[in-house]
Amino acid sequence: MIKRAIALLLTLAVGALFASLLVGYVPDSELNHTARYYAERTAEDIGAANIVTAIIVTYRGLDTLGEVTVLFISAAIVGLVLAQGRVLNNAPNNAPRQTRAPVSELLSTGSRVLTPLILLLGVYVFVNGHLTPGGGFQGGAIVASGMLLLLLADPLKQFSHRLIAVLESLSGLLFVGIGVLGVLLAGGFLDNRLLPIGTLGELFSAGVIPVIYSLIGLKVGAEFSSMLASLSETNHTENSEET
Repeated sequence: MIKRAIALLLTLAVGALFASLLVGYVPDSELNHTARYYAERTAEDIGAANIVTAIIVTYRGLDTLGEVTVLFISAAIVGLVLAQGRVLNNAPNNAPRQTRAPVSELLSTGSRVLTPLILLLGVYVFVNGHLTPGGGFQGGAIVASGMLLLLLADPLKQFSHRLIAVLESLSGLLFVGIGVLGVLLAGGFLDNRLLPIGTLGELFSAGVIPVIYSLIGLKVGAEFSSMLASLSETNHTENSEET
């Protein structure tokens, strides 16, 4: 009873805090100096039709590098913890494949038809991130959803962790390498002017931003796929022990 009362009081306190913020909130009538610069100069300086892309990849590229690093650490921790759990349970990854209950024919057939289209959509999203809403993070998540569909259709399907690790590491190294080249050959870290800016609105424009977003998309997709594969293998291990 006391725990419920404390939880209720904390909920009311948090609600009162957010209510005070909401009541006192007054939207800005005009952009601040930094936002105004982004809005007015992005097309001219960066050549990207998507202002958000220019901010994330170029103006605040170090923040994006930090976000990708956090995602990498999270994926590594998930893989490490699940792998340790398999070792403690004496269930190695190379254990014989167990029989599984048959899945729906609709799901099995749909996965073979839709997965290539999902992967293509993911590639489209991060390649065109400088032109349309989306980008590396969104495209990478779409690519990983294709892997998830394959796992749903075949729960015992195994992906090569080595291949995923190589793809993730190579994408990350190239991403950082382009950033360093921006310092040496252009105006700063992840400066997109390593390549010609091109014509605003065209696919081959915004300098090196499409390349950067493609690397981010591959890296994010590989990290999410690694976590999904680790979770799937751990689930198989636990189920085989129960049987």
